Amino acid sequence: MLPKPFTRSSLLAMAAGLGLMSLSRVMQPLHAATEVALVSGAFRRSIPVKEIEHLAETGEATGLLEDLLDLSGQDPNEVSQMLNQSLELPLVLTSRLVNTRIGEAILRRVARIIHPIYTPEPEVSVPAIRAGVISGLQSEDGLTAVSFLKSYPNAVMAVNLPALFGVIEKAESIAGLVQFFSDSPLDGLKEAQP
Repeated sequence: MLPKPFTRSSLLAMAAGLGLMSLSRVMQPLHAATEVALVSGAFRRSIPVKEIEHLAETGEATGLLEDLLDLSGQDPNEVSQMLNQSLELPLVLTSRLVNTRIGEAILRRVARIIHPIYTPEPEVSVPAIRAGVISGLQSEDGLTAVSFLKSYPNAVMAVNLPALFGVIEKAESIAGLVQFFSDSPLDGLKEAQP
C-alpha cells in the first residue's frame, strides 16, 4: 500500500511527466558535429563547425577555414552561397529511399568520403549519414551543408581527402558524378542477388 500523499493518479501523473521529459530528450539531437576533420593518412586538421556556420551566415571566413580558402583561391561569398544552398527533398520519400538497397548502396559510397572520425565502418557511418540527412531535412532551412552538420550524430565528422579527390577526378562532369553514384552501386546490387 502506498503512503497517503502518493495516490495512484499522482503516481500516474508523475510517470507521464517523466515520460514526456524522456521523450523530449530523445527528440532533441544528443550529439551534433562540432568539428569537421580533414584527413589524409596521418595528416588531420579540424575545422570547427562554428567557423563553417559563421561563413554561411556572414560570408566571412575565419581561422583555418580562411587559410584553406585563401590557399585554394576560393571566394568566401561563393562558398557561403554553396553552404546555404538548400536541397528541396520530400521528407517521407527521402526517408524511404535511404532505407532501400539502392539508398544503402549510395550511402556506402558516400561513407567512403565522410564518416565518424574513429569509426569509418559502414555499420556506423551509413546510419550517421542517414540520420544527418533526415534530421537536416526537418530543420527550418531544409537540408543545407550546415543543417547536415548540425544533425550529424557524431562530434567529429571526418572527410577522407584522398577518397574525395578520387570522386572529383572521376566526376569531371555532372554526368560522371551521376554515373559514379548510380551505376556502381547498382552493379553491386546485381552481384548480391541470388
